[in-house]
Amino acid sequence: MDTSFSHYKKQDVLRLRIEHAFQDLVTFKKEQNKDAFNRQLLKILPEVKKYINGRLNTAIRKGHFSKNKYKADDFIDQLFIEVYDHIDEIKKEKDFYLWLFKKTNELLEDIIVEEEFDNFFYKNIDTYSKPEWDEMAENFSTDGDGDLVMLEELDDSSYNHNDYTLNHVFIKDDETELAKQLDKSLHDDDVNKHIHMVLHNLPLPMRTVFELATQQHLNLEEIAQLKNITHKDVEKLFNDAKKALQISLFNRYEIK
Repeated sequence: MDTSFSHYKKQDVLRLRIEHAFQDLVTFKKEQNKDAFNRQLLKILPEVKKYINGRLNTAIRKGHFSKNKYKADDFIDQLFIEVYDHIDEIKKEKDFYLWLFKKTNELLEDIIVEEEFDNFFYKNIDTYSKPEWDEMAENFSTDGDGDLVMLEELDDSSYNHNDYTLNHVFIKDDETELAKQLDKSLHDDDVNKHIHMVLHNLPLPMRTVFELATQQHLNLEEIAQLKNITHKDVEKLFNDAKKALQISLFNRYEIK
């Protein structure tokens, strides 16, 4: 379970690197040096490209559009324009990371039609038995990780390889013992695959909030700003996703 510490440390470094690039970008914009501006921006976009790939792959799995219709680079090209045109609106270096993901999110949601809220899976998540979970996992691996994966991205280091651990799901002090019970019987790879599967089936708003918190290391207030919703709504979406994941893990692996 120590793997999540290195993940958060890495994410902090990435966030600082993006924020520190801000002043150089502002300077290049003032000098109207667009080539230097683009080179500097290109250095900090791999993490953003991973996020875009993750959103696109989910949309493809959900059947919103075919896997060949959009690529991450389509959005990256537009992002270059948006950052260059609007970077003057950002007042502080520390605001740049959140602004960049918010702008990316807006570009994505202009294309990806928000799916209808599918209550069935979430409302019945505590009723699935171990055999049902195992069958669901087999179908997810076969259908989801096969043809629907954007094959041209698999060898690309910018492809979205989110790794989830129990520490992403069991956060509070009173949840530590529950996590220890699971940790004794599960491999990290089992945990990661299960969390991916459950998130794939959760309502989009719930999944997006959980991913922004655990993979992009945004706090709930920042996510509320990014999504233009209240802190209370973000907190509920995050807690609901976390609870659904906890229930699914205990029911599938029959931990009491």
